[in-house]
Amino acid sequence: MTMTQNKMTADLLWQLGRITALGISKDKKNIVYKVNTPSIEENKQNTKHYFIPIDGGKPSEIEDPNTILTNKNLSPDGKYLLSHQEVKLQNVLGKDFYPELEKAEVQIYDSLNYRHWDTWNEGKFNHVFYKENKDDAPQTDIMENELFDCPQKPFGGDEDYIWSPDGKSILYVSKKKFGTEYAISTNSNIFQYDLETAKTINLTEDNLGYDVAPQFSASGILAWLQMQRDGYEADKNDIIVSSQGIKINLTAHWDGTVDSFLWSEDSQKIYFIAPIDGTKQLFEVHFPELTKTQPQVQQITDGYFDIVKLIGFNDNKIIVAREDTNYAAEIFSYDLVEKNWQQLTNINTETYQSLALSNAEKRYVTTTDGKKMLVWVIFPPNFDASKKYPTLLYCQGGPQSALTQFYSYRWNFQLMAANDYIIVAPNRRGMPGHGVEWNEQISKDWGGQVMDDYLSAIDDISHEPYVDTNRLGCIGASYGGYSVFYLAGIHRNRFKTFIAHDGVFNTKSMFGTTEEIFFNNWDFGGAYWEKDNAVAQKAYNEFNPMNFVEKWNTPILIIQGGKDFRVPIGQAQEAFQAAQLRRIKSRFLYFPEENHWVLNPQNAQVWQREFFKWLKETL
Repeated sequence: MTMTQNKMTADLLWQLGRITALGISKDKKNIVYKVNTPSIEENKQNTKHYFIPIDGGKPSEIEDPNTILTNKNLSPDGKYLLSHQEVKLQNVLGKDFYPELEKAEVQIYDSLNYRHWDTWNEGKFNHVFYKENKDDAPQTDIMENELFDCPQKPFGGDEDYIWSPDGKSILYVSKKKFGTEYAISTNSNIFQYDLETAKTINLTEDNLGYDVAPQFSASGILAWLQMQRDGYEADKNDIIVSSQGIKINLTAHWDGTVDSFLWSEDSQKIYFIAPIDGTKQLFEVHFPELTKTQPQVQQITDGYFDIVKLIGFNDNKIIVAREDTNYAAEIFSYDLVEKNWQQLTNINTETYQSLALSNAEKRYVTTTDGKKMLVWVIFPPNFDASKKYPTLLYCQGGPQSALTQFYSYRWNFQLMAANDYIIVAPNRRGMPGHGVEWNEQISKDWGGQVMDDYLSAIDDISHEPYVDTNRLGCIGASYGGYSVFYLAGIHRNRFKTFIAHDGVFNTKSMFGTTEEIFFNNWDFGGAYWEKDNAVAQKAYNEFNPMNFVEKWNTPILIIQGGKDFRVPIGQAQEAFQAAQLRRIKSRFLYFPEENHWVLNPQNAQVWQREFFKWLKETL
């Protein structure tokens, strides 16, 4: 057997280096990045930092990358430093109220937002500080006594605050709502704090949805990302620029949604990443200054890959991170003139060269309402069309997360295909990259057209002679887990097995226990007690998977993280209990310390082993 006949394994997947670009060096000669490599034995990630010539070459390890990177938190004049830290401002713990009872283990809340993602609220808030650029200088809290966060929780970092070009003010992102109001709103804003007056103004007060990612051009023009509707976390994301007091939406008339953006070096255009037709590509839009010229969006790249991060520029080249279903992310440069690619890093190249790779193909399926739906089909390495293969319908989460050429370390299509499964991954209703209307159609319709989309996809591929229709499985997480639970009650014996990870099983108890209430308010159409709200009642009755349990007749593996507060543990418990009491072959895989994801290396290995063990048992 030659080396190229090797296939991806779960052990090998968790030996791959995971690259994160940190930026371009101060002298513009190098790209700086870090590589996290999981250690199964130590049960942790080991991190090393590197830099590589911006035109390509041999990488060099560096102990402290900050020595060659520009410090974005240093003011333009070098006088001040920005930072953030948690500040204890609210009494929550029992000992906060009763200091003499210091061993009491109790938390006391008067409003919602008492927990978020995977962390309980202990009365601490992220605040932005600045100080003079010297070691012993005192710090100034620019959000003093405010019960609000910057960086935003749970995922915000120092990208949530920046200096103005003149160094006289600090811009920062915050959702200045507290408690229950915080839990039902997405209205974050961009604030500007004046160092001289210590006054703060809201730059985006006129917008009710998300305002995030402020970024100045080299000439001092401010841009940011904006969603318009409060409570809708998957609204169309547009690029807004502000110049001379006038705001312009550069992407208002473009039928898509923006992931992230980067100003060009000459301030004349903005490059951005957006989902399109089952991939994530590079686009550009010209800044029309203050003319009446309609901004024009142009797609720059195309191919079976995802661009996942914009890093910087090198003359006429843009530096990005890129990945696809066969290759974890690496750093590339793209020549904007010559229209060609150069791979700059090779963290895992040697590993992939020893593997037989899967093949991803686009397939277009006609839906029950006559629309054209893109479906990714991933074939096993060394695929033989004369054979029959077990086939998995993959249900994406979100429900409005793009299903593209992503490379996951859990839902890894390369690994599934290496185990001789065909994967069918439909860009069903709710997916961005196919127009705003298609993207929005899933809201308030979780169990409607999208379920027909799933079944259309699996029925279409089932006509192929290489698909073993007696060995069809259905898998997914989050909304994908909801999809599994729902399809288990309506699939009419299409599937032989199901796997649901952190899925919504009972829409009523989901509304009562999840932490971001705005999500359910929007997607379900309201609360379950609103008896006159026909849209909401449909979500809690017709679209509630628990109401179809009497039709369950298929083995199901149910996976749950104990610290998942987005889709809390009760969802999995209810589903497993129902399956067991109906005497359906079922298994409960519980990770007490994991959240909505599985991040611990040894836990991840158990996840993969149980995943394929279950498929072997039932498919």
